[in-house]
Amino acid sequence: MKKLFLKLSTLFLFMSAPLQSQDWPNFERYKAENEKIGLPAAHENRVVFMGNSITQGWKDYGNPELFSDSTSYINRGIGGQTTPQMLVRFRADVIALKPKAVVILAGINDIAENTGPTTLKMIQDNIISMVELAQANKIKVILSSILPANKFPWRPSIYPADKVIEMNIFLKDYAEKNNCIYLDYYTALVDDNKGMKAEYSEDGVHPTIAGYDIMTPLVIEAINKALLQE
Repeated sequence: MKKLFLKLSTLFLFMSAPLQSQDWPNFERYKAENEKIGLPAAHENRVVFMGNSITQGWKDYGNPELFSDSTSYINRGIGGQTTPQMLVRFRADVIALKPKAVVILAGINDIAENTGPTTLKMIQDNIISMVELAQANKIKVILSSILPANKFPWRPSIYPADKVIEMNIFLKDYAEKNNCIYLDYYTALVDDNKGMKAEYSEDGVHPTIAGYDIMTPLVIEAINKALLQE
């Protein structure tokens, strides 16, 4: 199992790299699926999950049933992505699908500087832009906390723990002031060292199946709350 998670971590980090020169946001990743899925049926409570490898892993191995044909949940996570990449593809992978709500889980790869040096303000601005795009299109927004992390296996020189905490303070405050639902994964997953509990992650960043088992009821609760919003 440990070898599997190491392979997945490496895959999620680099899987989009070959396309970055010609398709930096990775529009092609979900283009065919988006065209196939079409518009929601009448009264369908469609929800799109926008994110990086943590979101993608939810469908790939964490809880595939959550995104099966029997639900209205659509996974649009792409491994390794940062918030500017998500913002560029937000129209194609979220708005065009006409969901009732979007779950945004983003920021950890920005802190890891996957697409270059960045500041917390830059991350915040990109997330704000995604929220504003969603709300302008009458899509309810669930803003997820960044998951706890105190190390990056692929970037050992960066210490993310305090930046994660600062970002989550911002996200919670912004959500409360801007009619979003704040989804707190951090509190349920964090250990005494500002990292993820060992039983919930093998690399300190990506959840294990046990981690997703903690996250799933939290996101379902947040979605139900968002759909009841006026």
